[in-house]
Amino acid sequence: MSFKNQYLQGVYETVCKRNANEPEFLQAVREVLESFEPVLEKKPELAKTGVIDRIVEPERFIQFRVSWVDDKGNVQVNRGYRVQFNSAIGPYKGGLRFHPSVNASVIKFLGFEQCFKNSLTSLPMGGGKGGSDFDPKGKSDAEVMRFCQSFMTELAKHIGPDTDVPAGDIGVGAREIGYLFGQYKRLQNEFTGVLTGKGLSYGGSLARKEATGYGLLYFTKEMLQCMKNIDIAGKTIVISGSGNVAIYATQKATEMGGKVVALSDSNGYVYDKNGINLDVVKQIKEVERGRISEYAKRVPGAEYHEGCRGIWSVKCDIALPCATQNEINGEEAQTLVNNGVIAVAEGANMPSTPEAIEVFLNNGIMFGPAKAANAGGVATSGLEMSQNSMRYSWTFEEVDEKLKGIMINIFHSAYNASKEFGQEGNLVMGANVAGFMKIADAMTWQGIAY
Repeated sequence: MSFKNQYLQGVYETVCKRNANEPEFLQAVREVLESFEPVLEKKPELAKTGVIDRIVEPERFIQFRVSWVDDKGNVQVNRGYRVQFNSAIGPYKGGLRFHPSVNASVIKFLGFEQCFKNSLTSLPMGGGKGGSDFDPKGKSDAEVMRFCQSFMTELAKHIGPDTDVPAGDIGVGAREIGYLFGQYKRLQNEFTGVLTGKGLSYGGSLARKEATGYGLLYFTKEMLQCMKNIDIAGKTIVISGSGNVAIYATQKATEMGGKVVALSDSNGYVYDKNGINLDVVKQIKEVERGRISEYAKRVPGAEYHEGCRGIWSVKCDIALPCATQNEINGEEAQTLVNNGVIAVAEGANMPSTPEAIEVFLNNGIMFGPAKAANAGGVATSGLEMSQNSMRYSWTFEEVDEKLKGIMINIFHSAYNASKEFGQEGNLVMGANVAGFMKIADAMTWQGIAY
């Protein structure tokens, strides 16, 4: 691709040469750099400071071997990663993902996005991400524990409450965070808030489990009301995924008066014209760790369809992709538009391809990009860090109220930036620019050597 601005073209070409086999990372960088063209027209001095050259290169990338022993006594080997992307505004902050798809490109794309997402929250957090190609599915608790202990034995050398504070992500829930925290504490001989997403009995925050899903709906509601004077109440909603984000997005959407009619997992999706029964979903996914197909067997009138991508053929007013990256392509986006969708907000990280985003924006669809719309999780992680520092815990209502305020502010930061730089309503550009400007200012003050 080519940019109008030659400086940005040069930055992107350099990134492509250095990261030639990392498509997810290149996709994320391209999307962000495209947003900077109107900024450089107004602020050409940013090119002279080299801020953009620096912001696309991680401060540190760590790859390590993770050896562990399975229940049969066999030695297994996985790869571990941590990218510490940018610490201009605070300690590195970002989740750990345990999934077979994890590689350097995925980790770097997630870490890069995290920089802007964390900046948007207005909390003092830099950007980072980590994980492993280890798959916790089908593993015993003892195997997961041994893996986590081995993983943390290396990771502990690189993190700390004022350096880098990881959290959970896909494949890393309460069980994994507990094992990771226990090993860190054992190694460092200290009890600090070095991980977020902890259990309530040892420093976790109320509302953390619900935060990303709830935050997604707080953002979406504000987007609808501010941009089109529309309410969620009475709207038909499709949500992909059936994990933590999807479950609590469904709960909050229902509380707001919307009707969620479809959920999915990697095998297929369920459609329930009467509205998803969340109690059944929670039993299947949170208690039994089963497949979403079970829902259709237990709820009369519900339908199960093989193939998770088919969920975007379900007619809806609002689409909330909450599964994984690149789950909506250009064709599927056009199907949503043809079926009358009025808004799309991303609960997963980069779930829409560039072609899909182009379809949404060209058709005037309200579109909330991931780094803004799904920032509720990391925002509440930041609130957990604050509570740990104070040795204090807020109530669920206090955390939820702070989360709501943060998500509303994120929308307005992105929307105001889109207006300031001549693309009103383009929240992709607005979120990128609003997040970037805070980081760029901090980097400029801290000097070129930084």
